[in-house]
Amino acid sequence: MSRRPFVAGNWKMNCTLVEARELMSGLRKLVQPGIPVDVAVCTPFTLLYPMGRELDGTDIKLGAQNCYFESKGAFTGETSAAMLKAANVEYVIIGHSERRQIFGESGDLLRSKVKACLDGGMSVIYCVGELLEQRDAGSTTDVIGRQLAEGLGDDLDHGRLTIAYEPVWAIGTGRTATPDQAQEVHAFIRERMAGLFGADAGNTMRIQYGGSVKPGNAAELMACPDVDGALVGGASLVAEDFASIILASAAAVSR
Repeated sequence: MSRRPFVAGNWKMNCTLVEARELMSGLRKLVQPGIPVDVAVCTPFTLLYPMGRELDGTDIKLGAQNCYFESKGAFTGETSAAMLKAANVEYVIIGHSERRQIFGESGDLLRSKVKACLDGGMSVIYCVGELLEQRDAGSTTDVIGRQLAEGLGDDLDHGRLTIAYEPVWAIGTGRTATPDQAQEVHAFIRERMAGLFGADAGNTMRIQYGGSVKPGNAAELMACPDVDGALVGGASLVAEDFASIILASAAAVSR
C-alpha cells in the first residue's frame, strides 16, 4: 500500500475525564511509537485540552467531532476553528451522518465548515454514507456523489482532506459492509476525488471505512485496495479493540 493507513476513533458523546484518562492509558500501552499507521482520537469538546496533554509526546493525534464555520460571535454552544487549533486539534470530523440526520446539517453548511477547518490549519475527515433504503434502491453512488459535490470544491487544500465512507445502515447496528461492498464505494470515491482534484490527488487521498468496524472484521476490510484505514466508533472506546484495529491496519502496509 502506498498510502499510509489512518485510523481515527470517534468517541461521540462518551467518556468523563476519569474514563478518558483510563482509556488513553490503556491505548498508549498497546500501541507502540513508530507503528506505520496515523492514529487520532476525536473526543468531546470538554476533553480536548486534557486529552491534548495526555497525548503529548505520543504519536497519537487529537481530533474534534465538529466545528462551526464562523470565527467568533453570538453563536451559543458552538466552537470555532481558531479555538480548536488553540487546543492543539489536528483533525476535525465534518459531515458525520449523525450531524446530517439528527441535526439537519445541509451540504452548504458542511462546505463552510470544511473550508473553515482547512483555512484554520487543521485537517478534515469528511464523512459520506447512504441510508439502508437508499442502498436497497440502488442509489448508493448517487447519494455519495451528491454528498461529495455538496461538501467539497476544487478550491480546497485537498492535501489535508480524508474521506470517510460510513454506510448509515452499518453505524452502531452491528452490520458491516462486506469487503466487496466497501471496496466498490471506496473505488467510486477515489474516482470522484481524481475528477475533482486531479489524478495524483485521487491516488494519494486516504479513504477510511466506518460502520461497526471491530477487531473481528478489521483485517479483511483493511485488505481492500482502496480502504486506507478506519473511522471507528464504539470499538474506539475499548483500548484493546481499538488497538487491534490499528494493528490490523499496520499489517495491511506490508501486503
